[in-house]
Amino acid sequence: MKIDFQGQTVLVTGATRGMGKQFADDFAKLGANLILTGTDKDQIDTLNRDARRDGQATIKYYAVDFANTESTKAFIEAMDAYEKIDVCINNAGINRINFIDETLIEDWKDILAVNLEAPFMITRAVSKPMKKNHYGRIVNIASIWGVISKAKRSIYTTTKFALRGLTTTSAIELAPYNVLVNSVSPGFVLTELTKSILSEDEMKYLASQVPIGRFAEPDEISRVVLFLASSLNTYLTGQNIVVDGGFVDV
Repeated sequence: MKIDFQGQTVLVTGATRGMGKQFADDFAKLGANLILTGTDKDQIDTLNRDARRDGQATIKYYAVDFANTESTKAFIEAMDAYEKIDVCINNAGINRINFIDETLIEDWKDILAVNLEAPFMITRAVSKPMKKNHYGRIVNIASIWGVISKAKRSIYTTTKFALRGLTTTSAIELAPYNVLVNSVSPGFVLTELTKSILSEDEMKYLASQVPIGRFAEPDEISRVVLFLASSLNTYLTGQNIVVDGGFVDV
């Protein structure tokens, strides 16, 4: 068995860093035509100039701020022009932590817009060509904090629990059209962002709480996403796959 995305068009949001970049790189290696988003317009312009084009495979980057209604709307309109989107990975997300009585309404609005409203809008858009073509795979990147929670995660956890709800309902509605929808909930992942916000001692402590004894590498999350997004997945839908080294079960 081999995972192959030759001839398929794959959308990955939040694809210029962290897990999203890993997803994009892996899909590219497997031959996909890519639609990718990031927030830094200058970076996006540079990436589009340097985008690899091997044979028929293409890469197109879009600068999108999902916290901005107009930016999201413009991106959705651009997606409406695509007659074929085979795979959608709703990965873009943000988090701002605070105690419930100190949370800001602006943070509530921004996190809901990026983590929940954008995946809803994108799923709504891509499901149309998927239904028409009778094929599609959608993977929503949730979080262990959408399965359990901890202090200062009230807004983030709300969005990730809700994203799982969107996954379940979308899966039920789209299953008759051979469109499978699942979510993946990563635990602690060793990304550049993680390294920049946690000290070495903090990472060692958190790793000690994980039964496997370490953080995940981004490619370990990506391999799960690739399977769910591939034609090898023919029957798994409406599920949330927790990839956390056993942390949630402790």
